[in-house]
Amino acid sequence: MADITRRFGWRHLRSAPTAHIRHHKRGRLAHDGPGLSFWYRSLSAALSEVPVDDRELAMAFHARTADFQDVTVQATVTYRISDPAEAAARLDFSVDPDTGVWRGAPLEQIATLLTETAQQHALDVLARTPLAAALVDGVAAVRERVATGLAAEPRLPATGIDVVAVRVVAIRPEAEVERALRTPAREQIQQEADRSVYERRAVAVERERTIAENELSSKIELARREEQLVDQRGTNARREAEEKSAADGVRADAEAARTVRLARAEAEAAREVGAARAEAQAAWLRAHAEAGPGTLHALAATRLAENLPRIDSLILSPDVLTGLLSRLGRPEPEERA
Repeated sequence: MADITRRFGWRHLRSAPTAHIRHHKRGRLAHDGPGLSFWYRSLSAALSEVPVDDRELAMAFHARTADFQDVTVQATVTYRISDPAEAAARLDFSVDPDTGVWRGAPLEQIATLLTETAQQHALDVLARTPLAAALVDGVAAVRERVATGLAAEPRLPATGIDVVAVRVVAIRPEAEVERALRTPAREQIQQEADRSVYERRAVAVERERTIAENELSSKIELARREEQLVDQRGTNARREAEEKSAADGVRADAEAARTVRLARAEAEAAREVGAARAEAQAAWLRAHAEAGPGTLHALAATRLAENLPRIDSLILSPDVLTGLLSRLGRPEPEERA
């Protein structure tokens, strides 16, 4: 909307660069172009403001497919007014010279024209397309058909309107139908998930079985090795007993031989000791036999003295001493004065 100010009965208009202004004064075109700024008198001026920028028109309408299913089409059409003069001549773009507000609703008329034209071509395509195909490939088909139909529509160029682009956002069925269509896919996904779970469980069971078999094999191997260990221990015990028995036999034989040798040595020693004693006794007897009576008496006295208790002092009378000396064959001692 253009900016209009008042000064002493005059009006000043200032438009945006995207707005095309047409000013008629007394039936003649006084100003024509975008982004104008000028003074005018409201009583003698006829103003039209035509937007020349690109505008987006969102539309949503219902359609029916070949299998009689209702769908909702969401699309967006981008258009612009390329010939403001034609548009101002065909549509009411006039504005109030005092306020700058459109007297009519030209953009709504353009929106209705574009929506109905696009809807007509979209309905024509969807009416020949089943629901499944419309949901899969319908967006591209509808977009192409609507763009072609709008480009071939004769009223749009006559009104100075160019369609820049057509976008079909979505084609949606009713909520119940959409849920029904989603059910097989969901069931398949659920089946795939269940199959994955079952496969995972089967793998887990197989792994548990493998682990159990490995544990059982380990236990069997351990039992076999324990059996071998017991056998080996028995063999070792028998061998040890045999070795010990052999060692005991050898030790016993050695002890017996040693005992025999000792006995023989002791007997030999006893014989030699006896012989030596016999010889010594014989020699002793011979010495006594050859000795005189005095010698024997002296030996007897010596032996007797050895066996008698200790005598510190002995006093002999002359008679005893004389008798002993006479027996020993010695001269009698002289009498002391």
